[in-house]
Amino acid sequence: MSLENVRLSQPAKDRLIRLKRTTGITQWNVLCRWALILSLKDASTPLIRDIVTDSNVVMDWKTFAGTTHGDIYLALLKQRCVEDGEAPTQENVAKTLTVHLHRGIGYLGGQKELTTIEGLIGSVAA
Repeated sequence: MSLENVRLSQPAKDRLIRLKRTTGITQWNVLCRWALILSLKDASTPLIRDIVTDSNVVMDWKTFAGTTHGDIYLALLKQRCVEDGEAPTQENVAKTLTVHLHRGIGYLGGQKELTTIEGLIGSVAA
């Protein structure tokens, strides 16, 4: 597991396709950033399960995090590892990214009222 590439499962891809259509946000990475932050905002530990990253959606870390915010996302992931009782090793950070990204996509995909960018902002700001 590595942070070089961010991979998604097929169910996550399917949810993102619907979110792209309903919000008008066309970039995978933007929706994925929102999803990650939404999940990290939830203090509960995600149900740990094996996530099969079997879709054709793959982003390199720089695309996912952006050119100026990579260090911030990395710091948030390392902090979450520590909060969850895990050492912030590269493997644990990558696992935390995958688990939280998928939980966040599930959160976004489960909000039926999420039909605009404003609704997306409201879901994270609330």
